[in-house]
Amino acid sequence: MTAGLIALAAALAVAVAAGFAWQRANGRLRSVRTHGVGTHGPGARASGTGPLMTGAELGEPLGQRATLVQFSTAFCAPCRSTRRILDEVARMTDGVAHVEIDAESHLDLVRRLDIRRTPTVLVLGPDGRIAKRATGQPRKADVIAALGNLALLPTDQIGIEESDSEPGRA
Repeated sequence: MTAGLIALAAALAVAVAAGFAWQRANGRLRSVRTHGVGTHGPGARASGTGPLMTGAELGEPLGQRATLVQFSTAFCAPCRSTRRILDEVARMTDGVAHVEIDAESHLDLVRRLDIRRTPTVLVLGPDGRIAKRATGQPRKADVIAALGNLALLPTDQIGIEESDSEPGRA
């Protein structure tokens, strides 16, 4: 009986720790690692940059300064909120485009870019290189900060609209 309770407590502790770790990582924009995934030809990858995407792959031209790419599916509830956030950021920043891609209709891109869930958001630089990536719904402030890291926004715009943040998220 005691061994069963200890095993149950240990399993519960592991599940709670995993849940907190998942919640902390959900929607966070992270720099893209370069493991050769999704690059176009030799020399297409520079040190510290991600895979390259083109306007032809997206079905729309790249933004002049940056492109926010969102992979969505029809029944994804957080995708609607993510679409609203990315549209707002793209409208408030000159030269930034927002492109939404139906993951089910573009399985070649999903496989090439290792998209495992929706929404997945990619922040592309002006040349189409993936600079940042988030799985889950990103906060508006994080998207603005990612664009700021690309030197697109003055630093006084970074962190505005904190009301769009999830409560309790640091």
